[in-house]
Amino acid sequence: MADELLRSPLHERHEALGAKFAEFGGWSMPLEYAGERGGVVKEHTAVRTAVGLFDVSHLGKATVSGPGAAAYVNATLSNDLAKIGPGRAQYTLCCDDATGGVVDDLIAYYQDDDHVLLVPNAANTAEVVRRLTEGAPEGISVIDQHRDYAVLALQGTSSDEVLQAVGLPAGHGYMSFVESGFDGAEGVGVVVCRTGYTGERGYELIIENDAAPALWDALMAAGQSFGIAACGLGARDTLRTEMGYPLHGQDISLDVTPNEARLGWAVGWSKEAFWGRDVLLEEREQGPRRRLIALKATGRGIPRPHMGVSLTPDVLIGEITSGTFSPTLKQGVALALVSAGIDPEAELGVDVRGRREAFQQVKLPFVDTSVREQ
Repeated sequence: MADELLRSPLHERHEALGAKFAEFGGWSMPLEYAGERGGVVKEHTAVRTAVGLFDVSHLGKATVSGPGAAAYVNATLSNDLAKIGPGRAQYTLCCDDATGGVVDDLIAYYQDDDHVLLVPNAANTAEVVRRLTEGAPEGISVIDQHRDYAVLALQGTSSDEVLQAVGLPAGHGYMSFVESGFDGAEGVGVVVCRTGYTGERGYELIIENDAAPALWDALMAAGQSFGIAACGLGARDTLRTEMGYPLHGQDISLDVTPNEARLGWAVGWSKEAFWGRDVLLEEREQGPRRRLIALKATGRGIPRPHMGVSLTPDVLIGEITSGTFSPTLKQGVALALVSAGIDPEAELGVDVRGRREAFQQVKLPFVDTSVREQ
């Protein structure tokens, strides 16, 4: 792995588990693990049926603080913080003011009116911080803490029991968080938020770097009786794709707007101000020229990003943005950005290595986890 890549404070733990590493947003992170419970499919299945533990410390961390910090964040990012309150988290978008394109999607932790914690994507943290810093009024500070904190994601049906076994809070409402002490690191606090990127019940935990190894060890030890598996970012990708969750840099980007990506639910349309508001309102009224759709293979084709999508063999309408083999469904699934106005009942073709494979348009999610308590 190249020397310039950043390393998680848990890197040695991953090496000990035989992790295969890959580059993610400038970080060397585990893609999958060796061993009896290792490999993308086994790790994926552990989350769907039991519990898995991910290191997602490559995710950004930034704090916005000062008098009226929450109001400032609300006037810049897309979603409406006024709809939630302290102790709640919210999915939101940082959009470009001129084009409406998505600079990044992130989670905002509303601590109080004067403190908001933001968790952007690894590759976009510096840009989000730069934009917020440039626009900040006097008295508001924006601090990049990307390398100060680790983030662990405990996901799966047994996640509550594992957290309780290590003395951390569990069972709070979806998209809410609790700040707690951790017995394994005296004087160190942990932010425990009931959210995740898998569609399963789960939690994301933010903790200071130095205390992260002790928390990882405690969770792995407590989870053994529940079938816990250390999970890499390969499984995280198959899990989020089964849910239809977008990935920045593939499904959303500066070239893709929230309207095109069907993320209008994450926009506070009635707010007086947020970056990109005017252009996005106009696009919403006129209708976007492209739409993100969900596709499921009717045969054995496995879609991958950038494969062409066609209405007929001679009419190309877009391309795959995210595509994979679904370990749960045992078939290919994909998100694709295509021309707007395509008949939702039309069978589409995907160019899989020079062969046109048939795909049907479906509604998200591909895998329905609503039968399990969220």
